[in-house]
Amino acid sequence: MSDEQRQTRHRRAMEQLKAHVDERVAGADEERGQLLIFTGNGKGKTTAAWGTVTRALGYGYRVGVLQFIKGEWECGERARLEADDNLEVAIMATGFTWDTRNRDSDRAACQQVWQEAARMLADPNCYLVVLDEITYMLKFGYLEMAAVRQALENRPREQSVIVTGRNAHRELLAMADTITEMQETRHAFNNGLKARRGLDY
Repeated sequence: MSDEQRQTRHRRAMEQLKAHVDERVAGADEERGQLLIFTGNGKGKTTAAWGTVTRALGYGYRVGVLQFIKGEWECGERARLEADDNLEVAIMATGFTWDTRNRDSDRAACQQVWQEAARMLADPNCYLVVLDEITYMLKFGYLEMAAVRQALENRPREQSVIVTGRNAHRELLAMADTITEMQETRHAFNNGLKARRGLDY
C-alpha cells in the first residue's frame, strides 16, 4: 500500500469517527447537575474527586468537600486549595473508624459532618459537592440511606455531586449518572511500600 493510499484510508476512517462523535454530541442535549460515583477497590477515588474540585474552582464555581474518613490525614490537595474562597471543607477528623473503635463517638462525628453536607446539598450556589468516603458511613450504619437519598434527590437541579468510597450502596448506584469503578491490578502497599507524601496523600 502506498503512502497516498494509506493517507486516504486514514482520512476516511477519521471522517467516519468524527461523524459518529458529532452525532453523539448532538444527541446529548440535556443540561443539569450530575451524580457521579467513584468506587471500587483500586486507588484514586478521592484523588479523582479532588481533580474535579480543582476543575470547578478553576471556573470560579463554589465547591463543598465533606471528608468522612481521612480527615486527620494530611491532604496535599486540601492544603493547596483551601485558601480558595470558593472552597468549603468539612472533615470528620476522628481518624479511621478502625482506630477509634467507638461507634457512638464516630456516629456523632459523622452526623455533625452530615449536617454540613445537607446544608451544602440544599444550597443553589454550591455548584459541586463531594461526599468523600460516605459509602463507609452508610455501610457502618452511621447514616441512613433514606436521608442521603432524599438530600440527593432534592438538591438544586444545577448542582453536581461526587460520591467516593468502596462498596457503594445499591441505591446510590441506581441514582448515579456516571459510575467509575477503580480496579486494583497491583497496589504498592500490598508489597510493603508505605503511603508516600505527595503521591498517596
